[in-house]
Amino acid sequence: MTLHIPFDNSYARLPASFHTRLKPQSVSAPTLVAYNAGLGAELGITGTDDPRLAAIFAGNVMPDGADPLSQIYAGHQFGGFAPQLGDGRAHLLGEVIDTQGTRRDIQLKGSGRTPYSRRGDGRAWLGPVLREYVISEAMHALGVPTTRALAAVRTGDMILRETGPVPGAILTRVAASHIRVGHFEFFASRDMIPELRQLFDHTVSRHYPDASDPQALLQQVCDRQAALVAHWMSLGFIHGVMNTDNCTLSGETIDYGPCAFMDAYDPQQVFSSIDRNGRYAYAAQAEIIVWNMAQLASALIPLMPDQDAAVQSFTRIVHGMADTLSRHWMSRFAAKLGIAVPRKEDAPLIGAFLKLMQSGQADFTNAFRALLTDGARDQFSDPAAFDAWETGWRQRLESEPDPEGLMRRSNPAVIPRNHRIEQMIVAATHGDDRAFHHLNTVLARPYDDHPDAEALTQPPLPEEIVPATYCGT
Repeated sequence: MTLHIPFDNSYARLPASFHTRLKPQSVSAPTLVAYNAGLGAELGITGTDDPRLAAIFAGNVMPDGADPLSQIYAGHQFGGFAPQLGDGRAHLLGEVIDTQGTRRDIQLKGSGRTPYSRRGDGRAWLGPVLREYVISEAMHALGVPTTRALAAVRTGDMILRETGPVPGAILTRVAASHIRVGHFEFFASRDMIPELRQLFDHTVSRHYPDASDPQALLQQVCDRQAALVAHWMSLGFIHGVMNTDNCTLSGETIDYGPCAFMDAYDPQQVFSSIDRNGRYAYAAQAEIIVWNMAQLASALIPLMPDQDAAVQSFTRIVHGMADTLSRHWMSRFAAKLGIAVPRKEDAPLIGAFLKLMQSGQADFTNAFRALLTDGARDQFSDPAAFDAWETGWRQRLESEPDPEGLMRRSNPAVIPRNHRIEQMIVAATHGDDRAFHHLNTVLARPYDDHPDAEALTQPPLPEEIVPATYCGT
């Protein structure tokens, strides 16, 4: 049976200034590492017993209806503006309208050089491909808006990285769209106002059909991004590289580079090996997303008829994000403590618990999950301090209808811990994919207890700690 992907490609119909049409570069011997059958079914993909499956997801064979292209955009990277970036190693095959009637992109990542590759080789190596597959699917299972992983393929080619030759791989990524803040920055920085207007119309059509003007779009994007980052923080997730070209208009998490989930709670935790000043530290994410939305606001100003008035109204929207994010943060963290509708006085209760975790180097995920058992005090180096806090917490829960159920739904038992990801990558580099598949199986049910996978819930031993992840691929 022949693989069928029901393409309907709206981005490809935008003018040539938005993209470059080109096919992926072929690889020598593609073999399939994984195909996400559940996601494929959602997308309406059929014929997955096609013997060319690996070749298709490697870019060697184009499925019918695909219109491959690479997008151009700009972006602020670590605060500095790069006027032209773009898909330097990715090809958007096209879009599908899924079984729920939602339009979604299908993109190959690591599929070869493009006009936007700069000095890069356009390829990805196996480690980051499997990292993104595992973490993006785990994020989906955790309920976080995110891009998804449809397939991972070994290319059969070795590519050169800082440590020497490593096995090449390609990820097939699915997204609500790949439209980034950097897309708007690209056209605004060049005074390409007709194209900026077309991008606005395309974004509204895909994601915000009730946004009547750029101000309404900005408000809705800010709301989604505030909710997203609060959700990240409630899980101890650190994106690691929140550049504006890694910030989507759809409100999905995208580009899993030097990301990780915290083990011991530390608000200043950084995982990117090149983030030497902590710009994208855990706690800084709440400020950075506001900064990113300010860049989007600036890019939208040229579309407003009264730009002076727009500056004032857009500034109010961006400044209002802090309160919006704070409300989402409060709701998320209150739920982790079993509180369905937080009150103002709950903020000190939450803050005190986080301070206990920080001073006692408690594991973020396990400390919250342990509140469901009698073993929570064992997570802290000062059990007496926890006991004092627990008394007030339990008094607060007396008026809650179902604190245990809420906590069980809000505190995962298992997350993709950085040291387990690294161990999985080492094994896969040597041809052993068992850890990769095991991680995917367990992480698909993160809120369940997994007695047979207890090792995945344990923080790293001192010798297992991965202090930083390289930002590149």
